[in-house]
Amino acid sequence: MLVNKAFNPEEATIIIKDFIKTYVENSGCSGVVIGLSGGIDSAVTAILCQQAIGRKKTLCIFLPDDVTPYDDRKHLELIVKSFKINFETREITKLVNSICNFSIVSPNSLAVANIKARLRMTLLFEYANMTNSLVCGTTNKSEYLVGYFTKYGDAGVDLMPMGDLYKSQLLEVARYLKIPEEIIKKPPTAGLIKDQTDEKELKISYEKLDQILYGLELKMDPIHIAQIVGSTQKEVRRIQNLRVKSQHKRRTPLIPKIGLRTPSLDWRSPIQIG
Repeated sequence: MLVNKAFNPEEATIIIKDFIKTYVENSGCSGVVIGLSGGIDSAVTAILCQQAIGRKKTLCIFLPDDVTPYDDRKHLELIVKSFKINFETREITKLVNSICNFSIVSPNSLAVANIKARLRMTLLFEYANMTNSLVCGTTNKSEYLVGYFTKYGDAGVDLMPMGDLYKSQLLEVARYLKIPEEIIKKPPTAGLIKDQTDEKELKISYEKLDQILYGLELKMDPIHIAQIVGSTQKEVRRIQNLRVKSQHKRRTPLIPKIGLRTPSLDWRSPIQIG
């Protein structure tokens, strides 16, 4: 395998926790707010935040609706109990239905899924505003690189500590943190559409996706990647195209260049001091 060959989960957790601690301290905020889902990504994020800045400064909110999988609800309780997570629950089904009923055009299943993600973002930021906190994202590198997230939804956050961990690496961190194996082995799902799974929607396993993405990260030729991964050149090109097509989701809105230095283009302020 290309990915994980030299990956050290202990070292990764040290880097991530230092990043979280430094970012929160430099921001002048009191802590972080995390959308806890019962899945592995948010569990790892919550645990590392708690270890970095403490339980009282790590506020987790579970925002389920009528299609939230039963396993997510069950595993949320297991995570909270095992790691003494500080959390609250708010059902959002009525809010989702209200927005759908008020929509200008009747939304299809994908639009409703995005409404849920953006509604959760709104609620997390409202809670963060009222507690002088930062909203901490849970998106991993695999999903971020191919655009498998909602623009201004689950990626609408202040910091993204898992953003440089491929899914397979995040699972190694989860095992290092001793998260229950039943949660680690659960088929990943965004929980936005009934019976949906990530790998079914992506049409590829995370294991293979990570290998292809890492090959692209190393700027390897797609033919060579396909040979190493045991894939086809067509599949590698498809993942490559997902990267290109989703680029707008990873950038701030484009601004036409007029001045000497343009915001977000060639005038970029440091995100941290120190």
